[in-house]
Amino acid sequence: MREALEQDLRAVLNGALNMLGTVERMLPVAADILLHGQQERLGEIQAIDREVDAQEAQIEAECLRIIALYQPVARDLRMVALILKSLSDIERMGDYAVHVAEDGVELAQAPALKKYVNLDRMLQRLTEMSQNLRTALADRDVTRAEATVEMDDEVDALYEQVQRELVTYMLEDPRNISKALTLMRVGRSLERIGDHMENVSERVRYWVTGDRTVLNH
Repeated sequence: MREALEQDLRAVLNGALNMLGTVERMLPVAADILLHGQQERLGEIQAIDREVDAQEAQIEAECLRIIALYQPVARDLRMVALILKSLSDIERMGDYAVHVAEDGVELAQAPALKKYVNLDRMLQRLTEMSQNLRTALADRDVTRAEATVEMDDEVDALYEQVQRELVTYMLEDPRNISKALTLMRVGRSLERIGDHMENVSERVRYWVTGDRTVLNH
């Protein structure tokens, strides 16, 4: 029984890691659409998002089966709870990546307002955060999870910088308002992806140690 439970727990954790990896695949596609005007890739990112949705449904069903079949306790139960709670965060990350791509298609219809340097940096940091988070989950590494939370502070700072710059563009020329508002929405979507990764990271300590203390950042 114990061996079967451990095997099923490994399977759902690997499923969650794969789902996070699927979302990670969406980020460079969103970047290509936003930063390089590759509008033809929109269908590709939408298809990957459907994969994420299917993975969510499958892993959720498997977690519920584990609870019903084994009635896990202690760390085993905390792990299933971590995965169940984190599925919606990971799924929302995929949705926001699609929003970025859709806004990128809209922005590509006219000349760029400016070089999207900070948005590019945000995308790079989010990719690093995702890689870090996957390792933290795979290795049950609380320290790495805390580092992921700290990385989100940089994403937040870049987001605030983007917002300030865009307000300046709007004040300088009202013709920039529509495009600037779309770029603000892109920045907000990227910031939200970071927040959802932070949510997952903050659950790692409780899973590993049973300590409910919120990570400091």
